[in-house]
Amino acid sequence: MAGRKGDGLAEASVEPYEHLLELDGLKVYFDTQDGVVKAVDGVSYKLNAGETIGVVGESGSGKSVTAMSIMGLVPMPPGRVQGGDVRFKGRSLLQMKEPELRAIRGNHIAMIFQDPLSSLNPVYRIGKQVGEGLMIHQGYSKKQALARAVELLDMVGIPNPAERARDYPHQFSGGMRQRAMIAMALACEPEVLIADEPTTALDVTIQAQILELMQGIQKEHGTAIIMITHDLGVVADMADRILVMYAGCPVEYGTTNQIFYGPTHPYTWGLMRSIPKRTLGDKKELTPIQGNPPSLIDLPPGCAFAPRCPYAKERCSAEKPVMQEVEEGHFSSCLFSGEQGFLQNSPIFDEDWGQRGGRAGGAADGGAAGGCGAGGAAGAAGGCGAGAAGGGRHD
Repeated sequence: MAGRKGDGLAEASVEPYEHLLELDGLKVYFDTQDGVVKAVDGVSYKLNAGETIGVVGESGSGKSVTAMSIMGLVPMPPGRVQGGDVRFKGRSLLQMKEPELRAIRGNHIAMIFQDPLSSLNPVYRIGKQVGEGLMIHQGYSKKQALARAVELLDMVGIPNPAERARDYPHQFSGGMRQRAMIAMALACEPEVLIADEPTTALDVTIQAQILELMQGIQKEHGTAIIMITHDLGVVADMADRILVMYAGCPVEYGTTNQIFYGPTHPYTWGLMRSIPKRTLGDKKELTPIQGNPPSLIDLPPGCAFAPRCPYAKERCSAEKPVMQEVEEGHFSSCLFSGEQGFLQNSPIFDEDWGQRGGRAGGAADGGAAGGCGAGGAAGAAGGCGAGAAGGGRHD
């Protein structure tokens, strides 16, 4: 196997780094004719080898723009970095020139894009696209790259990989295209894998198989994963820590157990109350979050969630909250997250919370009654964790 080409990371004399990847107050704005869009406004988190962080929130909350900023794929202009930094192994990615970024992108940090059909080139065979990064970053010949591409397709569960490597994207099913995207992202054995809605538009069984595949690869290679999703069941089953985003800003951050069993922000409460129960009888309507996310050009004064928050007070519309630590490693941007009386509004105190798999319902039974998580917090989310697949391939 050809070795990884020198890209400056190993050769450069840098100070010892504490975290593999670190976002520090990242702000990314877009200049438009209507005004400045504050797409990402102060995102911070740290990621180490073998860890998974889940990033959740509604559409337009800034999840994907954050990921694209890490990859250096935000078009500038109209985009611009207003503040903060992104550091990989102690080096600022935002200060690197394009040749340096190109050596890291796909090589050390790779991304599984949201829509595999639009991300794959329709006029090139799958094998060529999977192997392209190996030729660029690791000096493989065309023959070596194709042989390795076949191995990767087999690793991600594509049947008859040698034959399917000659197919075009339109000849693959949705699940197989997503597997091919994962194979492409993993070709150079990156240290950080960004998965942007990797299970969108896939049926539940295929979703579970994709997640199980990613967990297996992480366990084998020690890959750090950033899982971007709106599905709480996915992050409950996979993530070590969770970042909840709203209107471009982080609103809550903590371990998976802290977020699911001790949430402190009303937006997180709203997301959790929209989870279906795991019981078949006594059906009730879900509790949606009223209203719509605000325009990122004209954010409301004070807390951006205040117009939709059922617990908002006058202070919320006048004072902009900042992230504060409510317990060790658990941060929230609600002005009242430190008040015990206010926290009694949390869904964990709801009468039916046990039926969603919360504290009273026993998180360990996972998918026992309608959720398909493997256990732990996945049961609380009622989601489709890796335990549901049963091992078979159906795509």
